[in-house]
Amino acid sequence: MVAQTELSDEQIDRVFHALATATRRDILRRTIDGELSVSTLAKDYDMSFAAVQKNVAVLEEAGLIVKRAEGRERLVRADPAMIAKARALLAKYEELWRSRIDRLDALLAEEPETQRTEGE
Repeated sequence: MVAQTELSDEQIDRVFHALATATRRDILRRTIDGELSVSTLAKDYDMSFAAVQKNVAVLEEAGLIVKRAEGRERLVRADPAMIAKARALLAKYEELWRSRIDRLDALLAEEPETQRTEGE
């Protein structure tokens, strides 16, 4: 079985949407080290419990966190596999833009033939 390393356009949209707010990025950061209950997460935000649940749901839909039930509590933790896929995607974007900037730098560093012959 081959592990999927590429994300579909729909998955990419969900990941970027999920990471678009500071609260969701903070929830993701806090759950990287281990599981936390939604109620524990909610205590640290100036919003309703329902609002925190909605933010958790957006992260879960993007695959960035995994939620499981334990009794009456819902525990969430970051999904390192999806975070790695998102990181790989961003690395590809970085590589693309760095190569474009390198090509632009090379073009700007060249002295055009026409300028040399006209100025002489």
